Amino acid sequence: MDLFKLVISAALLAILGSLAVALFHLTTGKGDSSKMLRALTWRISLSVALLALLVFASHQGWITPHTFAH
Repeated sequence: MDLFKLVISAALLAILGSLAVALFHLTTGKGDSSKMLRALTWRISLSVALLALLVFASHQGWITPHTFAH
């Protein structure tokens, strides 16, 4: 499952990267909001894809939730 952890880590880094790109375009303030919108659209798409992957992996039994003992 090391490959699965690598895929999740890469997806999280890509999400953070697209958020950083959107922040950059927001703070430069050149009046071109299409680049910021594109970066945020990528972030949302990557987040939905990661959530779908995690739900699929949970249903397949590849990942299991932790249980807390009292």
